[in-house]
Amino acid sequence: MKKNSTSPQLKLSQNFLNDLGAIATIIEAVKPQTDDNILEIGPGRGAITQGFIENGNCISAIELDENLVDYLKTRYGNSNLRIKRGDILKTDLSTYGRNIRLVGNLPYHISSPILFHVSKFSKYVRDAHFMLQREVVNRMVARPGESSYGRLSVMLQYHWTMEKLFDLSPKSFLPSPKVWSSVIRMIPRKNHDFAASDYDYFESIVADAFSQRRKMLKSSLKKIIDYNDIAAAGINPTLRAENLSVTNFVDLANKTLPKNNSRF
Repeated sequence: MKKNSTSPQLKLSQNFLNDLGAIATIIEAVKPQTDDNILEIGPGRGAITQGFIENGNCISAIELDENLVDYLKTRYGNSNLRIKRGDILKTDLSTYGRNIRLVGNLPYHISSPILFHVSKFSKYVRDAHFMLQREVVNRMVARPGESSYGRLSVMLQYHWTMEKLFDLSPKSFLPSPKVWSSVIRMIPRKNHDFAASDYDYFESIVADAFSQRRKMLKSSLKKIIDYNDIAAAGINPTLRAENLSVTNFVDLANKTLPKNNSRF
C-alpha cells in the first residue's frame, strides 16, 4: 500500500472514530451476541470493528475506500471479518440475510441518502446503531411543531422507531469535525399501525408539503390534491406541513389517493 493510504480522505467525508471510551459505549449500547448478523457500513480503520471482534462476533462490512479494504484485510486476514468493497447506496441488503444488525459511522455528506436507502430494506433489519451529525439526529427524532421536524423526520419515522442515545465530541474523531455527533438507535416498524396504500404517493405528498414548509397545505399541495379533498380527509388545509404527524400524512395520502393513480 502507499504511505498514508489509510489517511482520512476529505472527498469521502472520512472522520475516523478514535475514542476508546466512545467505542466501548457504542458496543455496550448494541449489546451484541456472538451469533448476531452484524453488518458495518464504512468501517474505516476498524475502530468499531475491533470492538465487535474482541467481543467474539463475526462481522460483515462494506467499505468504499479500496485502501481501507486492503488495510482491514491485512489486519484481520481470514478471522472474524468479511469485508467487501462497495457502495452502500448500490448494495442490496437482502443479500446479507435477515435480522441484520446495522452499525456505522456514516459519512456526513451522504448520510440522508444512506438512511433512505437502508429504509428500503427495513424488513431485513433487526436494528441499526449509527453515528451521525447531531443536527441530523435531531431532525430524525423531531416531533410535529418543532423547528427540526421535516421530510427526513416523517419518512424515517414511517419506517423506524428511533432513540437518540448520546452525543460524541468532535475530539472523538480524527480529523475532528466542526460539529458534534450523536449515536441513534433505529428499530424497524414490523407491523405498521399506519401503512400507506401507495408508498410513492405518500412520499410525494410529504416531499411537496415540506418543499414549501412555510406555506399552508392548500398551497404547497395544490398540484396534487384539491383543497376540498384535503378538508374531506379530515385535515385542516390551512395547517402547515410541520403541524402534521406521520399518521396524519398517511391518512391524507390514503384518503386522497387517485383511483387510477394517473398523476403518479
